[in-house]
Amino acid sequence: MIGAQDSKPESGDWNWERQPAAATLLAGWLEAAQAANPWLRDFAERLHAESGNRLADLVDLWSRPDTPDARLAIERAGYRPLEAAAGGHLFHHPRGMFPRVLLHPRAGVAVDLRVESCADFGSAHGLSAAIEGVPGAPLRRLAVYTAGGVAVRAARRRGSLAAVITGGPCEPTLTDQALVLESFRGRPRRFADEAAGFDELAERVDAAVARVGRDVACSLFFAAERDFWERRNAAARWQASRQAALGIGWANHDHHTYRSSRVHFHRLVALFEKLGFHCRERFSPGAAAGWGAQVMEQPVCGIVTFNDVDLSPAELRTDFAHTPLGERDTLATVGLWCGLHGESILQAGMHHLECTFDFGELREQMASGGIETMRPFTDFDHLKQAFTRGELWQVEEGRLNRLVDAGRISGAEAEAFRRDGAIGSHLENLERNEGFKGFNQRGVTEVIHATDPRRQPSSPA
Repeated sequence: MIGAQDSKPESGDWNWERQPAAATLLAGWLEAAQAANPWLRDFAERLHAESGNRLADLVDLWSRPDTPDARLAIERAGYRPLEAAAGGHLFHHPRGMFPRVLLHPRAGVAVDLRVESCADFGSAHGLSAAIEGVPGAPLRRLAVYTAGGVAVRAARRRGSLAAVITGGPCEPTLTDQALVLESFRGRPRRFADEAAGFDELAERVDAAVARVGRDVACSLFFAAERDFWERRNAAARWQASRQAALGIGWANHDHHTYRSSRVHFHRLVALFEKLGFHCRERFSPGAAAGWGAQVMEQPVCGIVTFNDVDLSPAELRTDFAHTPLGERDTLATVGLWCGLHGESILQAGMHHLECTFDFGELREQMASGGIETMRPFTDFDHLKQAFTRGELWQVEEGRLNRLVDAGRISGAEAEAFRRDGAIGSHLENLERNEGFKGFNQRGVTEVIHATDPRRQPSSPA
């Protein structure tokens, strides 16, 4: 998630609101930086034209001279002190999705762009400068171009909010990190008993946290999760290739969406808590919706998960994230998806990855590339959202038979799934403005219903 914050809101609630003052301040900084630095201006144009991305969504950190005017400006915009950092003071915005700001005693401005790999970024842009920070370090940077008093740098973080490069050997070691990443990429996902799958994954996560620490383990886990999801979704592979050509990878991820059966939902939440997530808002779309979600955030890694589950109206008012839920005779959209494909955290993989873009531009580019998108389910000035057309997955015969035997789908429905497959995953196109961190509960409910496998195929625009 670009601009993920480092703590809970000061009020302790999750009533997200737009933050126009901060958005205006940062837009002015970015406009001035592009005017001063031609490389940055050209890169912004390429991002937009070649991948539908916005430069502002990739800004990780602003470093600026510490002056009374600068302090006053960011404080009026809602920024608050975070900590003293080497060579300056770090500020964050607790109520909006904005990059952090480092005020330092030196002259000149630096803008760090978030990437998944400094080496990949350098290769994509023909940069020959040495990368700062040893391989595997919590923070690595690559100097890109300096002009007009503005330095542009590519920054790759791994489980760290550090504002400066640390010297010395990498800790945890690069070898340990590689072993953990291999463990997550190669983990078994298919289990006859899904409870055993949760047991195995919990042990694997515990071992990873013991080896490399919670935050690095979290960063590596979701890198592996994005890889697995991408391999199963054609729209994801199409967009990934465009972003790889620009060297950014999936640095524009906003949130990762998982679907869970009722009986395992509390275990999914517990797994994410092992990786350092805290529960943010509960998503309660209304008594008639048939489902709910727990939003979770890992503040150090800047990762958000949106975790869906079938729920009754009464359960929407409970702490359903931590209370074991029993089986029900009927399946709503989320439960049926899991019945057809398996748990998101196991064999099915994520339901979708949502990334930030110029919403309208990406839709046009996708259409030109033969990628269909569904009708937008959110279309506000501050929030726009749409799924790509659902990827159809073949359904295993054993799963269909179990669903029919339990009376959860009809024989005719099973035959349709056997013949046509069932909607599996999506890429989601999202645009956030004015730092808005929340979600559109009504719109998400509509798209949940629209992507119910019993209603497929998903409707193109």
